[in-house]
Amino acid sequence: MPIETRSQRDIRKERARRSRGRPRGGIFRLAALSLAVVCLSGARGLGQAQPPADPAVVGAEAATRAYLDTVPADKKARSDAYFEGGYWLILWRFLWSSAVLVLFLHSGWSARLRDWSARVTRVTWLQPALYWPGFVLFTTALGFPLAVYTGFWREHQYGLATQTFVAWAGDLLKALGLEMVFGSILVIAFYAVLRRMPRTWWLWGAAVAIVFFAFLAMIGPVYLAPIFNTYQPLRNATVRESILRMAHANGIGADEVWEMDASRQTTRISANVSGMLGTERITLNDNLLNRASPAAVEAVMGHEIGHYVLNHVYELLAYFALIIAGGFALTRWAFDRLSTRYRSRWRVNGIADPAGMPLIALIFGAYLFLLTPLLNTIIRTNEYEADMFGLNAAMQPDGFAEAALLLGDYRKLDPSPLEEAIFFDHPSGRTRIHAAMRWKENAGAPSR
Repeated sequence: MPIETRSQRDIRKERARRSRGRPRGGIFRLAALSLAVVCLSGARGLGQAQPPADPAVVGAEAATRAYLDTVPADKKARSDAYFEGGYWLILWRFLWSSAVLVLFLHSGWSARLRDWSARVTRVTWLQPALYWPGFVLFTTALGFPLAVYTGFWREHQYGLATQTFVAWAGDLLKALGLEMVFGSILVIAFYAVLRRMPRTWWLWGAAVAIVFFAFLAMIGPVYLAPIFNTYQPLRNATVRESILRMAHANGIGADEVWEMDASRQTTRISANVSGMLGTERITLNDNLLNRASPAAVEAVMGHEIGHYVLNHVYELLAYFALIIAGGFALTRWAFDRLSTRYRSRWRVNGIADPAGMPLIALIFGAYLFLLTPLLNTIIRTNEYEADMFGLNAAMQPDGFAEAALLLGDYRKLDPSPLEEAIFFDHPSGRTRIHAAMRWKENAGAPSR
């Protein structure tokens, strides 16, 4: 062994002393790298949560229950309370509106408004249009307290609304203005049918109503919806391209996806493929973009594309044409009997008299109230068809389950079968998640 000089020993000791005084870079670099890996893994987990169970392993039923069990008990209780309260609101709205209409008739205000419109103009076909604004203002004013409770106060109570009262009232006034304008056009056409076809008006009146609704569906996306919200092309290029690829694959020739600022009004997620005869638009709201994962966004848009491809708007128009015709036939029968019985009090001179408009609304409203389970079933069936289309188009069963849970903010997730059949116009969260897990179990779709 070589002999170490004094100076060499001093240098070695000095190096040892310094090394004890500073951190060992290799060890700390390894620790820092390990921490970074953990943090990055956690970040990936936050952005894309793993499904709670694999239906291929535990079955669709157990996987559905695992998803439902991820919802905190307090959140589930709040959602159930909100949705179940809506059952009662169906009744209270019907009773409130019926009382307002009876008051308008029984007080003689309807007859006086008719007399005023006749004094303003002798042109018969214009008189219903002059009657209409007064009728709308009366019913809106008396219905305003209930509208404030259901549309503003209750929505804020459950954390679903973001608008101030002034902004909410502003939207209400916009809707009132549109009701004045388009309603006047509808009543002119409807009362022309009543005057010219007193025996078969129920059939031709239904045709007029359906043509009117189709017209609104056509112009709504382009001209009406922007009155309430700002629409702009979707800025997220990745999401935009995935939606357009799915649309093009299913025969929709859209070249743009639109984003709307629904967050200025609500926390709810939504999307649609709306319009007809050249006014079609693919739209999703900013809440969906901000709250859902890319897989959930794709699943929701697959559902909405399904509505369009399956021609649900035309199917629903056909269904409602039959329902409206049946309701008008009942209205014709009941109107003649009630107007005759209360002629001296109401001063209504036949079906073509504008003073009888509240009575038509009363009878037809009662008819629709009794048909609530049927109407809900028709819509719910279409929604389920779109669900299945969307699962096959997007192939994102876990994204679909995630979206169903987000909708559970204001829809009861796990109702009884009877409850779902009567009160739900969309499949329940449980039904939708089970459909997604059954699809995944049988199609062998990979987890997100």
